[in-house]
Formats: sequence, structure tokens, C-alpha cells
Amino acid sequence: QVQLVESGGGLVQTGGSLRLSCAASGRTFSNYAMGWFRQAPGKERGFVAAISRSGGIKYYAESVKGRFTISRDNAKNTVYLQMNSLKPEDTAVYYCAAQAVGFSRTPPEYNYWGQGTQVTVSS
Repeated sequence: QVQLVESGGGLVQTGGSLRLSCAASGRTFSNYAMGWFRQAPGKERGFVAAISRSGGIKYYAESVKGRFTISRDNAKNTVYLQMNSLKPEDTAVYYCAAQAVGFSRTPPEYNYWGQGTQVTVSS
């Protein structure tokens, strides 16, 4: 089992920044690809960003490219999502997830999920 705990969400104005963190425990963190997903009210959970086990490969959703940066620190068992130039449409609950096999952008292929952290961007 892998336990994931997100933090760093909050209320920010348009154009502002937030840094989300996701602390992992339970298994060897570097064995897992990590992803960030988000879910707005009435919408399905969607892909935001993913990072490979070593951190050398990163994927981003088109809607966040150039604004969000995913990173990880395997020594600290933590994955981060730096979010800049935030827009009201970024408002959602953000989840981190761990993938044991493969490296994908598809939520069902992730094995473990955090409880989520709310990000609200005011206009």
C-alpha cells in the first residue's frame, strides 16, 4: 500500500501561484510514476501532469503547459505541482496518484490516490 497526502491548496486570485505537495509513505516512492489530476464540480477527473520514476520524463495537459511544473524529490518521498498564472478554470480538487506499472495519463491506470486538495481561483 502507498499512502498519499496532498497539501498546498487554497484560494488565490487570477494570475497567482500555488505549490501543491504530495507526500508518500508505505512503499518505495521511486518505484512509482506519479501524476496529478483534477476534478471540477460536475466534471470527470482529468489529467494534469505526470512524472516518471526518475523524474526525467514529464507529461502535461495542453491546458496547463507553460504554466504548471511537476517535479519530485525521491529522497523526500514527495511530488510537487508548481502552478503559475492561475485561471478561474483551474479551480478544482487536485489529486495526486501513484502508478506501479507503466507511465500513463489515464486515471484508471493509477493504483493509489490521495484525498485531494481544493484549489480555488477567483476572478
